[in-house]
Amino acid sequence: MPRVKRGSKRNDKRKKILGLTKGFFLTKSKLYRSAKEASQRALKFAYSGRKQRKRQFRELWIIRISAAARLNGVTYSQFIHGLTLAGVALDRKVLADIAVQDPAGFAQLVEQAKDAQAKAALPVSA
Repeated sequence: MPRVKRGSKRNDKRKKILGLTKGFFLTKSKLYRSAKEASQRALKFAYSGRKQRKRQFRELWIIRISAAARLNGVTYSQFIHGLTLAGVALDRKVLADIAVQDPAGFAQLVEQAKDAQAKAALPVSA
């Protein structure tokens, strides 16, 4: 049976790991064992970071919508509830963009939300 030394496969694997850790501090970018541990840790943080990014953007959009809504005399929750009653199906990303780029258009949305809440608050006479 021929002798197998795994030369190219092992080198490719090591090169891949050391490439992932290029720019890391001290031995984490130079020594294979340290680099392997550091790359696994970094990949774990990258995975959770992709989930956190979605949460953080949603938080940012809500903050922007809330600030613009308060400038128009209504709270965030009242505004969102009014839009739901009015049947306006815009997501928070679009609403935040409108709030920043087009304050007049956002004011119209606030008026729609207020009108829908006023109509919903009226008692129905039978």
